[in-house]
Amino acid sequence: MLSSGASSRARSRGERRTKLSRWHKLLWIGASFFAALHCVACSHGAAPFSSAASGTAGAVASTGTPSATPAPPASESAPPASQTGGFDGQKAYDFTAKLVAFGPRPPASDAIHHTQEYIDAQLRSFGCAVEDQDFHAQTPMGETPMKNIVAKIPGTGQGILLLLTHYDTLRKGHHELKGTGDFVGAVDAGSSSGLMLEMARILCAQKPAANSVWIAFVDGEESFVDWNTDNDNTYGSRELAARMAASGDLKHIRAAILADMVGPTNLRIKREENSTPWLADLVWKTAASLGYKDNFVSERATGISDDHLSFTHRGVAAVDIIDLNDYPYWHTTDDTMDKVSPRSLAIVGHVILETVNELQKKLH
Repeated sequence: MLSSGASSRARSRGERRTKLSRWHKLLWIGASFFAALHCVACSHGAAPFSSAASGTAGAVASTGTPSATPAPPASESAPPASQTGGFDGQKAYDFTAKLVAFGPRPPASDAIHHTQEYIDAQLRSFGCAVEDQDFHAQTPMGETPMKNIVAKIPGTGQGILLLLTHYDTLRKGHHELKGTGDFVGAVDAGSSSGLMLEMARILCAQKPAANSVWIAFVDGEESFVDWNTDNDNTYGSRELAARMAASGDLKHIRAAILADMVGPTNLRIKREENSTPWLADLVWKTAASLGYKDNFVSERATGISDDHLSFTHRGVAAVDIIDLNDYPYWHTTDDTMDKVSPRSLAIVGHVILETVNELQKKLH
C-alpha cells in the first residue's frame, strides 16, 4: 500500500483523463449524430454552419480583432459587484472573451504572443508593477521560448500571497484533443486568466496590506506530448518556483492559490486532495460563509496534478480551485465561450478575494 504522500503523487493528470473518458464517448456520439443531420441539411440547400452557430465564439478575424461574443443566458449573469466584494464577474467574463478571441494559444505561437501583450498591457493599465519572465523550456518537441507574467502588489511586510493561473492552451494535433476545429480553451485557461485580470484590477488599486500579493500568469501548463512522461507539463509554474527559490522569495510565500477551470455553468468545485488541508479548509469555510455551499461542495476530488504541485513539492501551502470532474468539454474543441458563466466567475472571484483578505488578517 502506498503512503499517503506517494498515493497523492500517484494520482496524476492521467486520472483526469480517465474520469472524463465516458463523457468524451458521449460527446463523440452526439457530434456524429449532429454531423449527420448537418449533411442532410446541406444536401437540401441549407446554409453551412458558421463558427457562431457551432458555439465557437470569439474567433479572431484576419486583423486580429475579436468577433462579438454571444451574451450568456440571464440565469448565468453576474450579480452586481457590490454583492461580491467588489469583484465584477461580468468584467472577468469580458477579459476571458478577449483572451479566447486570440484563438488557440500553445506556447511560442503568434496567438500566445498577442495574449502576452494583452495581459501585460491590461496589468499595467491597472497600475500594477509587472515583471515579464522570459525563459526557454526543454520539451519533447525541442527548446521552446515561454513567458511568465507576474503582477507584484507590495505589502508592508515580507510575506507573499501567490495567486496563479495558466494562460496557454493544448497544441493543435495533441493526441488528447477531441473534436474538430480549434481548441480555444474558454474554461481551461481562459476563465481563470480572465478572473485573475479582474483580481489584479481590484488589488493593484488597493493600499498595501500585510503581505505582498503576486498574481502570476504562467505559460506552458499543458503537455506537448504526454503529461505523464518526462515532466512534460507545468513548465511555467516550475520555472516560477525555481526562480523564487533562487531569489529567496519562495520562503516568504505564506500561501498559494491556483485557479484553473473556474468559469463553467453549473459550478461545482470539489476539494482537491493534493491541496494543503488547512488552506483548502479556509477556502471552503470562506465560500460557505458567503453562501456558496452549492458551488464549493464538501465532496472530495481525487488528487489532480496541476500547477500548485510546483509549489507544494517545495514545501509551500497551496490549493487548487478547479471544476474538472463535472466538465464534459475538457480538452475538446467544444470548450468555447458559450460554456463560460459570468456568475461562476463572480462566485469564484468573490471567494478568492475574501480568502486573500482572511489570509492578510491571519498571516503577518
